[in-house]
Amino acid sequence: MIKKLNKRETRKGIETSSPSNEMDRKHLMALSVAALGVVFGDIGTSPLYAIRECFYGDFGIVVTPANVLGVLSLIFWSLILVVSVKYLTFILRADNHGEGGIIALTSLIRPRGLMKMEGKWILVAVGVFGACLLYGDGMITPAISVMSAIEGMGVITHRLDPYILPVTVAILAGLFMLQPRGTGSVGALFGPVIFVWFCTLGTLGAVQVFKNPAIFHALLPWHGIDFLLRNHVHGFLVLGAVFLVVTGAEALYADMGHFGKRPIRLVWVALVLPALLLNYFGQGAVLLVNPQAAKDPFYAIVPAWGMIPMVFLATAATIIASQAVISGAFSLTRQAVQLGYLPRIKIVHTSARQIGQIYVPLVNWVLMISTISLALGFHSSSKLAAAYGVAVTSTMLISTILFFVVAKEKWKWSPIWMAIFLGFFLVIDISFFAANISKIFHGAWFPLVIGGIVFVVMITWKQGREMLWARLRRRTMTLNKFLESIKLDPPVRVDGQAVFLTGNPDVVPVALLHNLKHNKVMHTQIAFLNFRTREIPRVPNDEKVEVTKLGSGFYKIIAYYGFMENPRIEHIFSLARGKGLDFDPDRISYFLGREKLSISRRPGMRRWRIKLFSFMSRNAMEASDFFQIPGSKIIELGVTLEL
Repeated sequence: MIKKLNKRETRKGIETSSPSNEMDRKHLMALSVAALGVVFGDIGTSPLYAIRECFYGDFGIVVTPANVLGVLSLIFWSLILVVSVKYLTFILRADNHGEGGIIALTSLIRPRGLMKMEGKWILVAVGVFGACLLYGDGMITPAISVMSAIEGMGVITHRLDPYILPVTVAILAGLFMLQPRGTGSVGALFGPVIFVWFCTLGTLGAVQVFKNPAIFHALLPWHGIDFLLRNHVHGFLVLGAVFLVVTGAEALYADMGHFGKRPIRLVWVALVLPALLLNYFGQGAVLLVNPQAAKDPFYAIVPAWGMIPMVFLATAATIIASQAVISGAFSLTRQAVQLGYLPRIKIVHTSARQIGQIYVPLVNWVLMISTISLALGFHSSSKLAAAYGVAVTSTMLISTILFFVVAKEKWKWSPIWMAIFLGFFLVIDISFFAANISKIFHGAWFPLVIGGIVFVVMITWKQGREMLWARLRRRTMTLNKFLESIKLDPPVRVDGQAVFLTGNPDVVPVALLHNLKHNKVMHTQIAFLNFRTREIPRVPNDEKVEVTKLGSGFYKIIAYYGFMENPRIEHIFSLARGKGLDFDPDRISYFLGREKLSISRRPGMRRWRIKLFSFMSRNAMEASDFFQIPGSKIIELGVTLEL
């Protein structure tokens, strides 16, 4: 028996020291450190203001030992149930080919036609609205995070109070101004800085907990239940502040595709959760001794000698957290464009090595103006906290509903398990949502209005494009019918290669019919190119292009892209050559159709929505720029359509 154990131990030792395992461990560690800076920045800066809002905010409750234990109990179980159980155990399982986030989750149940008002489309609309709410979150998060850190200046000395707002605005402006350069140059610092941040959080909290270990009684759930029963409506409203500790949990799911499930779960259990709990409990321990510290309990646990370094570290952490939210808004926009919910807009890749690093100018400047306006309008992080939470809890509630739809349809969960789990998590989500609704009149209307505006824009564009395709189909013919007609009456063919972009590969592009009608000729080789976005993040190169030879010099090309990819015309024809398409890039002429829109007597949408759609259509990024087609090779043919 001893010999067998020794052999196993030896074999195990050989395996763990093998180069491949060593490389896997290094890769896991590298991903874990990187995930720290991107994934956990938002949730990691919540200690700056969460406890304060429970006892000092607009709905703050009196600082008593029972209330402190009750609030800490609610915080502890919120982190365990919402983040550890709901997100890390269950929702992370709902990946779309490795990608996460509410857009990826929605695409798992997305029906084929938006115009089909079926039950699934209602769920899709709810999912899209949840994604739209993240734009409002992207405006508030940088403002509240940076301002809460800079407010430490006032703790050092009140003579610095007048400079808090200007410094906050300057940092926010600088953050957005740097976006065009990309995050690659500073991204390597994100993980180590946040690692130091969490270690500092845990150390500061541990010192206070060591002084008052009785604070660990808050681990018992009945302290939280007693708090809610004893304080009635006021205690329920405090849940809106307690919820601040889990804001950022959606990022764990959204960034799954960048880092994978294992690094995210590992970092949460090994570092982030212990550090957060120690810091929250440390702040609670200080409040038990000094209730007046409720005005700023985070900086109350910082020793006087460490105050200035702490302000700098907190500022760096909040900038990193803000960067992650901004990058998330960029990624969300690209996904919406690829899935057809937004018109083509300029998307700049800031890294040649990492596909996820992008910059969207329009989104960046809108976020910048909105974020700075929020900081100037609310003046303090406490007032911003009163507006924070409604959008995030709405998105979390929607994610829960969509997850269980996926679990039922994809994984065939039994109705009993569905009812148990769905009911349990819905009680938690609805409780947080109801508590945050009370913030509507304190500024929480802002992210909801932003989400509503973006939702109307997305749905209008999606529905308008489908109406446009329906109108175009009436003015053209099927590809088979067209090929039969030119066999019976062949037109004059001129030497050359032409590519017609089309929204439907089975229908002749209107641009081709117009060219034939007015010029009376066709090229000897013609390809119909159709782009399709598949409901997966990325499509492998060997599956990206389909080439069909139709005869008489005609070809049909279907290019498949994932919703995380940007199409490139040069890449398409490079892959198509491997599928038998012999087109010379120097000889190709690209024909694009340009629609001029007008309102019919019986419009398919309300007139204001048609005007909105027309405005977006006129200002959409040129197809030549979006698909990176050389401008000198483009021929545009216009057509007037009524909507």
